[in-house]
Amino acid sequence: MESNNTSESQTPIIVLAGATGDLGERIARVLLEKGAEVRVLVRSDSNASKVNALHNVGAVICVVDFHNAVDLTKACEGADCVVSALSGLHYVIVGVQTLLLNAAVAAGVSRFIPSDFAIDFTKLPYGNNRNLDFRKEFKERLDKAPIAATSILCGMFADLLIGQAPIVLFPIKKVMYYGNPDQLMDFTTIQNTADYTAAAALDPTTPRYLHIAGDVLNIHGLKEAASKATGEEFGLFRVGGLGLLNTIIKITKALTPTSNEVFPAWQGMQYMRDMFTGLPKLEPLNNDRYPGIKWTTVAEVLAKR
Repeated sequence: MESNNTSESQTPIIVLAGATGDLGERIARVLLEKGAEVRVLVRSDSNASKVNALHNVGAVICVVDFHNAVDLTKACEGADCVVSALSGLHYVIVGVQTLLLNAAVAAGVSRFIPSDFAIDFTKLPYGNNRNLDFRKEFKERLDKAPIAATSILCGMFADLLIGQAPIVLFPIKKVMYYGNPDQLMDFTTIQNTADYTAAAALDPTTPRYLHIAGDVLNIHGLKEAASKATGEEFGLFRVGGLGLLNTIIKITKALTPTSNEVFPAWQGMQYMRDMFTGLPKLEPLNNDRYPGIKWTTVAEVLAKR
């Protein structure tokens, strides 16, 4: 089957998996605003209110069993691009994404965007970061598949700075860090990531990797952003070197019972450690590829707290 690309059809067709999640829903909404037909793949047990919300804004709801290759392939037929915003552990990131990839190939879809929204895990060795290891494993499968792929790497979601990431410590007006305070790090909001992913999904000329960052700051820059956002002077709190952080990660992991959590505390520590090393720093950045996007700074994110 020949693929249906944007030059052959008036309305581009994008198949999207993971649209009931935060990032996925935002991608769907931006694509719909841009005039695309968005086929949202959902399971029979997906959150009904979220599915209804997607239907109400114009998404085409496709209830699929990801293990049913025939139905999944049918849902992908005629699409210009398949986008994955799936989130989970090995079963999802490697297993389910492989089923989706196989269906996209069988349907003749020309492009695939995996759920790789992260720091540059291609620069990290296996065993460094559990969740990024899953993406490295899927990358090996994707690179062997007869389909054009584009991974969008965005650093850390800046939204986490006012949520799960204990870096900007508002109660004590400190910015916590390990290692070198001069190391630059990449931060991008979930919305900016969605904006960019939607634009890339509609762009048939994307390369294998695209790097974006709404803001690039070191610890000193984070301190200035926190001070600007709150109107109060923040200081620095160096806990220790990266060796100490590695030790804390090992102890925390050992004390944490095995669970199905996607983001246990030690996983967040691994991500923070990798950013502090500078190994997965994104370069060069491709922010200017889609000039219509207004990038949100870290200071703007912190001011929303």
